[in-house]
Amino acid sequence: QCQLKGLWRNEQDSLMEISALRDDGSFQGKYLTRVTLAGVCARASPLMGAQQQPDEGGWPTFAFTVRWDKFSNATTAFAGQCFVDTGGKETLTTMWLLREAVGSLEEDWKATR
Repeated sequence: QCQLKGLWRNEQDSLMEISALRDDGSFQGKYLTRVTLAGVCARASPLMGAQQQPDEGGWPTFAFTVRWDKFSNATTAFAGQCFVDTGGKETLTTMWLLREAVGSLEEDWKATR
């Protein structure tokens, strides 16, 4: 069974720490990205999410949001699933959408990546 609580590193060398996983599946933590839109040094940003409780032997799905704190006017939503391979290695796979603030409704088309 996959356990989301702990420290995770992605291919871009960003770090995510899930520090609290509650019985209802909700969790919180922090995310330190190595990739920024503004090209500035990133700081740890808060994340909040929820894990779908897996059936016996299933792999949990989850979603979380990151509010990029103090260095960007953007928010990212991640959705994914946790897997364990035959060697016992846990892997998270995710897709994400980043929403950056824009100045007008006419610019809305370029706000989501």
